[in-house]
Amino acid sequence: MIERYSDHAANERTFLAWIRTAIAIMAFGFLVERFDLFLEIAGQSLARRPLSVGGQSLGNVAGLILIRIGAAMIVLALLRFRRTTKEIDSAERTSASDGRLDMALASLLAAIGAALFVYLSYAVISRL
Repeated sequence: MIERYSDHAANERTFLAWIRTAIAIMAFGFLVERFDLFLEIAGQSLARRPLSVGGQSLGNVAGLILIRIGAAMIVLALLRFRRTTKEIDSAERTSASDGRLDMALASLLAAIGAALFVYLSYAVISRL
């Protein structure tokens, strides 16, 4: 049996949760980036009006930012997993991290989510 098996298993579950979240954020970024294409096709077929160029670039940039954040989360998850594995195997006591990076990531995602809400609200209202 592996020493401190339950701690290592919990660390691996946490790592996999971070990876799942990163993949979901990347998929959402891809969806946001491609949503403009959907709006353009729907706009042309329903209202015969193309989307504004500024709106398309905003969606593209937001989607690419979300994909980058997802990729960065995978790297961060790997670094945290390795650090925690070493700390579990270490005999000395260590303190928990302060979580500043986690708070910065959550704040960035909340800001992008708010910006996307405003953008999509504007896109829907302008079509009415």
